[in-house]
Amino acid sequence: MGKIFSLLLLNCLPFLLFAQSPIDKSHLNIDTSGKRDIIDVGRSIFKSKPRQISLDEKRKVYFSILPLSTSVPGGGIALLTSTTAAFYLGDRRTTYLSSFSFTPYGNLKGRYGLPVRSNIWLNNNQWLIQGDTRFMVYPQYTWGLGGGQSNTEKLLVDYNYVRFYQSALKRITPYFFAGIGYYLDYYIDIENSDQPANSNTIVNFTHYKYGTSSDNNSFSSGPTVNLLYDTRRNSLNPIPGVYANLTYRISAEGLGSTDNWQSLFVDFRKYVSLTNSGPKNMLAFWTYYWTTFSTAAPYLDLPAIGMDPYNRSGRGVEQNRFRGKRLLYFEAEYRRDITGNGLLGFVVFANINSAAQPANNRFIYWNPSGGSGLRLKFNKKSDTNICIDYGISNYFSSFNVGLGEAF
Repeated sequence: MGKIFSLLLLNCLPFLLFAQSPIDKSHLNIDTSGKRDIIDVGRSIFKSKPRQISLDEKRKVYFSILPLSTSVPGGGIALLTSTTAAFYLGDRRTTYLSSFSFTPYGNLKGRYGLPVRSNIWLNNNQWLIQGDTRFMVYPQYTWGLGGGQSNTEKLLVDYNYVRFYQSALKRITPYFFAGIGYYLDYYIDIENSDQPANSNTIVNFTHYKYGTSSDNNSFSSGPTVNLLYDTRRNSLNPIPGVYANLTYRISAEGLGSTDNWQSLFVDFRKYVSLTNSGPKNMLAFWTYYWTTFSTAAPYLDLPAIGMDPYNRSGRGVEQNRFRGKRLLYFEAEYRRDITGNGLLGFVVFANINSAAQPANNRFIYWNPSGGSGLRLKFNKKSDTNICIDYGISNYFSSFNVGLGEAF
């Protein structure tokens, strides 16, 4: 009964917060007057005049491209190119900004990934089409289930990964959407990369029998039910507003899944401006609850830090460091412009997570991290920032560089 009450409370929390504060409608247009980005800086250096833009250009695409090097799961550095395209597919006064991102990476050791993500808002926000397709080849450490284990007690697991997530949501009210989708996760040739240095098998190390057989595959396939409440006009750089998302997933043997299992992902975000005008000065809050409802959920599909749909949670924590049948996450961030024209800014953030213990499914160990970052306006038309963050926790620290805010 207690678990059911907790789940209902989490689901009701967004609506309680909606009732406490009115929706800010000042975000209906992205105002670029008096703003500067690195494109303007480049034009001023090379004495290039900006092209005059017609007000009738409703579907112009704003590209942001950022080549960089970054760490990858399992260790090592890879070359990465992050490309984001932002565009409108309808009246800018009534249609949110659509986005498409492609972030391929690779190195000379056979590790690479080809992720493609999209959020497509049709005219007047009548439909939202979401997509997440990936093909990845990389090893990744695992520390087993729950928390409290030593950072040195880990196992390097190697596999190829294919993801295909697609969903379509229909507008029910101006900010509320409902729809269905299809999720597919395919883990190929799962094996322990530490052998023979570490003779542990994956199943013996994790003490979890589903999806951990060496030299085996794990396949999950099935429909989803999706609910969304979103007052943000631009997901790349949200301004004051609210985001709440619920995804209920069913993986069924009848659709090819290795086992029958279900999961629930509840995501809530709130953005609060500390000033009525002028440079950005705001707080952002993020929490999510992720749980499975069956003992047969494959190990690599269990909730894990940094494995949320956009792989943005847990800055300062190594991806996959904490995994369990349930995961609870909280984060807060302060965002402020340094320059009045929006070219430079900074953030300070802190987060905490807990994965349920396998013995009793309770949240016992809480794992904090925090850090700060710089913001450089890459494209003022899409309000896209280059985000450079440094995060640190008890056993790990990292630099994260990308396009668009973490949440």
